[in-house]
Amino acid sequence: MKLWPSARLWLAAATAAAVVTAPVLIPGYFLYILTLGTIWAIATIGLNLLTGYAGQISIGHAGFMGIGAYLSAILVIRLGWPFWLALPAAALAAGCVGWLLGVPALRLSGPYLAIATLGFGTAVSQILVKWEPVTGGYMGIKPPPPSFGPWTLTGDAALYYLAVAVLVGMAMLAANLLRGPVGRAFVALRDSEPAAQASGISLSRYKTLAFAISAFYAGIAGSLYGHVVGFISPFDFNLSISIFLLSVIVIGGLASIPGSIVGALVLTVGFQALGAVRDLRQVVYGLALVLMVIFLPGGLWRVPGSLPGLRRLIPARPSGETREEVGHAAP
Repeated sequence: MKLWPSARLWLAAATAAAVVTAPVLIPGYFLYILTLGTIWAIATIGLNLLTGYAGQISIGHAGFMGIGAYLSAILVIRLGWPFWLALPAAALAAGCVGWLLGVPALRLSGPYLAIATLGFGTAVSQILVKWEPVTGGYMGIKPPPPSFGPWTLTGDAALYYLAVAVLVGMAMLAANLLRGPVGRAFVALRDSEPAAQASGISLSRYKTLAFAISAFYAGIAGSLYGHVVGFISPFDFNLSISIFLLSVIVIGGLASIPGSIVGALVLTVGFQALGAVRDLRQVVYGLALVLMVIFLPGGLWRVPGSLPGLRRLIPARPSGETREEVGHAAP
């Protein structure tokens, strides 16, 4: 029993050391890929709050990322806002749109809600194309690198540390949220809406709140994506990106914040590793998704928890959650 806290401490220390030393050990291009995976992880944490914990499906999350990316870029380029102010402003705007999208969710569920969110994502993509004077249409726009006063972050290492710092902050925020009454209300909402309502939980309040918080995370990720990549276009926020985000939380682990991070990093790096077989990449990706759903419904994050010796280190499933409940939360 005495080894258990020590093992967790060593695991945390090793992870922190790997994260801090990554810019020294990883070549520039691969560090850039890792930075992108970190940004996707921020968006998928938000989507996991909505789908994994609150049980609400969204197939249009790329639309929220697009709102965050474009609004942040426009605020910086055309209105001269500093990056550190444009980032939360764009995320808040995405969160407000998410709250509005959550209103129809009060009457929709299952495939109907999925279709409604799909329509939202498609509409945002088309608006970005048609509103050419503001968004640049197919030509896109070029957000400047993130800057804090006189300091402009241009190097791969600086951008990596910025993305990691934001990811850590957003992950801690999500963990604290889930430990409180809001998190418990989300789980109750996912497990049984009638039971949650009978317990005094407001369905309208917590459904719209789940969409707003999830969209806020996507807005943060979208803003970071634009300023780190340096170019955004409507193609960056289409349906395939929404499907990718949904796949990340399924493969990484539904109802799991670490699973969101693991899934984002594995899929982002995996896509690059399959670059040599570009024609087969979608096939491999689809097969992996099907196999994961069939054989590992808990996701990659919970695989070590099923191995002898690691069972105490990483829980196989969230506390009190059964295999059937994990499947219930699946899209």
